[in-house]
Amino acid sequence: MFAVVRTGGKQYRVAAGDKIAVEKLAGEAGDTITLGDVLLAGEGESLADAGSVTVSAEIIAQAKSEKVIVFKKRRRHNYRRKNGHRQEMTLLRITAVGAAEAKPAKKAAAKKTKSEAPAEAAATAE
Repeated sequence: MFAVVRTGGKQYRVAAGDKIAVEKLAGEAGDTITLGDVLLAGEGESLADAGSVTVSAEIIAQAKSEKVIVFKKRRRHNYRRKNGHRQEMTLLRITAVGAAEAKPAKKAAAKKTKSEAPAEAAATAE
């Protein structure tokens, strides 16, 4: 299954096992993150509902990209400026692309049962 995700103002086509370099994201090497902005998803020729698809990734490293040289010159004015810039980036390994799991719903159900349990205990105590 593949998905098109948006992060850092760019779009990436990803599948499980892919490695991509994106704009810097919060986290350390080894952390697992979820890329939430899924634009398109599918498998082969068929497309899936992008709203129900989640993409999880593992941070491989926080690094800097290659240096970009910025050179400014104005002819006949003896004006030359040379500067360099290295953009920070995050290296990701896509671990899973698939349907959203029902874990939040289970947590919500567990919270409800915890709040109902004291009410039931109070009712039986009376």
